[in-house]
Amino acid sequence: MDFQYSDKVKTLQARLTQFMAEFVYPNEQVFFGEIEANRAAGNAWIPTKIVEELKQKARAAGLWNLFLPQSELGAGLTNLEYAPLCEIMGRAVWAPEVFNCSAPDTGNMEVFARYASAELQEQWLKPLLNGEVRSCFAMTEPAVASSDATNIESSIVRDRDEYVINGRKWWSSGANDPRCKVFIFMGKSDPHNPNRHLQQSMIVVPRDTPGVTVLRALPVFGYDDAPHGHGEVLFENVRVPASNMLLGEGRGFEIAQGRLGPGRIHHCMRLIGLAERALEDMCKRSLSRVAFGKPVAEQGVTLERIANARILIDQARFLVLNAAQMMDTVGNKAAAKEIAMIKVAAPNMACTVIDWAIQAHGGAGVSNDFGLAYAYAQARTLRLADGPDEVHRNQIGKMELHKYKTAAH
Repeated sequence: MDFQYSDKVKTLQARLTQFMAEFVYPNEQVFFGEIEANRAAGNAWIPTKIVEELKQKARAAGLWNLFLPQSELGAGLTNLEYAPLCEIMGRAVWAPEVFNCSAPDTGNMEVFARYASAELQEQWLKPLLNGEVRSCFAMTEPAVASSDATNIESSIVRDRDEYVINGRKWWSSGANDPRCKVFIFMGKSDPHNPNRHLQQSMIVVPRDTPGVTVLRALPVFGYDDAPHGHGEVLFENVRVPASNMLLGEGRGFEIAQGRLGPGRIHHCMRLIGLAERALEDMCKRSLSRVAFGKPVAEQGVTLERIANARILIDQARFLVLNAAQMMDTVGNKAAAKEIAMIKVAAPNMACTVIDWAIQAHGGAGVSNDFGLAYAYAQARTLRLADGPDEVHRNQIGKMELHKYKTAAH
């Protein structure tokens, strides 16, 4: 396994690192300050001026749509090439949007690029790639255990040249954002099909379609993630053209697997960047604080945590690079075990490292002054998003056991 970065990637790393240093880190307080000012004025769900300004700078700098492997619509990077760039963007929770590389838009753009008709691509993919609109992925439901996607109960029923959609979704990222103009909705079009993986379909629903109601924003540990956030959404007798169906009836589970593979690895890449920054903060803080006559960094437990954090981050990075390389060389399906492994390893690693960084900061660590509490909320969420740890561990365990069952025969 050769994970050496090409000259092209090294150049992009340098340019991206410089952009982050020049425009992103200095404006972190500006970003959060804008949100709080909007909140104080009565509406936190207003796009921040600073992000919109930086989007123009990133696009002008050629740091735009860096994802989308095997597509002429993106930067032409493989998953392995994109990984270190995604890590850099992940160092600031809000930074990926600046480069038009944030969830759920990246996953939705991949769905449109792979599975949508030319008409839907023109209508929705083009403005998404241009950063003119944002999107939402509506899959998870409050009434069922959505970790098993076959449990989904929302309905998609054909009525001549239309589909009628009914259901309640939640944790629909981006639903609250006024720039969100389109949903990709997953529901059951054939609930009685004996093959549970052929019951679901995915369909495109414009945000302004009658019957679509965003009921509320869902905070995570008190953070509402404005101005994008996560919403609970009601779909009541929503009618869309039959041509909005993606790939065909019964293909929803297939699309979901194609979408979630890249989405999972992108989350893991970003988490490594978030953990790296937490380790940096832990080292700087513990060197500058004195307790019991010597720097906190020289206290045994802190030194041990710094060492273990370095080990955990590097382990996770190598796992991610390995999964990325396999996705590029043998495909997402063949790399299913490696993708599942990083989806367990990266969020758990990030939670641990960020928690140690919080501890090293003392009371300041749980405040909003250093961003660690918010970073922890983001990392902890990703032990649930795109499949909980338990589901991925079950999948890994079954794959491991299958080798021995096969050998026994």
